[in-house]
Amino acid sequence: MNALRNRVQLIGNLGADPEVKTFDNDRKMAKFPIATNEVYNNSKGEKVQDTQWHNVVMWGKVAEIAEKYLKKGQEIAVEGKLVSRSWETKEGEKRYVTEVVANELVLLGKKEATA
Repeated sequence: MNALRNRVQLIGNLGADPEVKTFDNDRKMAKFPIATNEVYNNSKGEKVQDTQWHNVVMWGKVAEIAEKYLKKGQEIAVEGKLVSRSWETKEGEKRYVTEVVANELVLLGKKEATA
């Protein structure tokens, strides 16, 4: 059961191209939002689409793959864990964020034709 603790799997579309930063020892970090969609019928029988946005962070080799292959709008699958963190702004306000720290990436959807 330990393998099921804090495990997230998402399939969605990139909301932006990955933002990539390089740190000491050439270690890379990629950040990007993905949107997941759920379609259901409400109590009136109307079709409703609910979109949720998720912040994804990748490190190391997975970040390098994201930098090389991912583009806004692309459908992907990620697997990782949820991490929540907080910080204080220059104005003294407390900010919070929850991110999916992904360690696996699968490119989905149609392969683009090359010219």
